[in-house]
Amino acid sequence: MNDILDRLSKSKFRSSFHLKEKDIIYIKEKGIDTIRKHAYDFIKKRLAPEYIPNDGKQTPMHGHPVFISEHATATCCRDCLYKWHHIAKNRELTNEEIDYIVNVIMAWIQKEMK
Repeated sequence: MNDILDRLSKSKFRSSFHLKEKDIIYIKEKGIDTIRKHAYDFIKKRLAPEYIPNDGKQTPMHGHPVFISEHATATCCRDCLYKWHHIAKNRELTNEEIDYIVNVIMAWIQKEMK
């Protein structure tokens, strides 16, 4: 996990994303377990299917801490997922891949919370 977060931090684009104060407040109010549940929901609906009609545009740039994290961790679309995490496109994600993606997202969020 530290390896991928370190590599992402060296990308000018990926490293430009940070949680804002309102995101941190939201996480504290909802609790980290709820944020993890939201991450699973978003990934299962927007990233896991074999075919995504709006792939590359399915993750907003703001509005939820998980969205920010998805861009920061290159888990925002199948192209980024393939480029950075070597997870193949054009097939449904496995449960193990979904767990990995959520763990990357949550690791980034927890790092940002410090």
